[in-house]
Amino acid sequence: MEKNPIICLVMATLLEAKPFIGGLSLTRLEQKPFPVYRNNNHILIISGIGKANSAMACAYSCLKFAPSCIVNLGAAGATGNKHALGEPLHIKTAFDCDRPQFKSKSPHKLTPEILDGFSYAKIATHDRPVLDPVERKKLSKTADLIDMESASVIQASRKFKTSCYVFKFVSDTPEHTCDNDIVENIRKYRNPFFSFFRESVLPLL
Repeated sequence: MEKNPIICLVMATLLEAKPFIGGLSLTRLEQKPFPVYRNNNHILIISGIGKANSAMACAYSCLKFAPSCIVNLGAAGATGNKHALGEPLHIKTAFDCDRPQFKSKSPHKLTPEILDGFSYAKIATHDRPVLDPVERKKLSKTADLIDMESASVIQASRKFKTSCYVFKFVSDTPEHTCDNDIVENIRKYRNPFFSFFRESVLPLL
């Protein structure tokens, strides 16, 4: 499949995507099966939360638009106190925690493309929210962050031989166990995250 010179941004929710839609002057192209926004150089698809949704949205984007690369963007929880709220991080390794390897039983490991010059992190992808501090502490031995999409976006991109980059910002820590707190943190830090993407990431893609 011949690639088009457009970049596809895969984001889970409109809550996270709003600054990107406005800041990149994107207009809505489609509403179903996924909300899709675009300008001349970018596609933004809102996948919905979870691994199945994000994999389907990524596959749909690759088949319909044949982008030059996929970029998965959005919020992620921290497994410890190493990273501050709002901190943007470039994912270097993702672990699919719901898909253990046959022999070792360890989480399946996926590696996206990496750009130089960023702060890096490992992420654990689950198909359910992980808010319990004790469970987060266990995961901290494997990963710095937790989300519900990264590993599946990487896996789907690989199927279509499309480069994939992942950037996340910290929306919650083990001290945040309430959904309302996480939503408020996303609202607070989504604009700085977009500025980080536009100024530091986009010129390198």
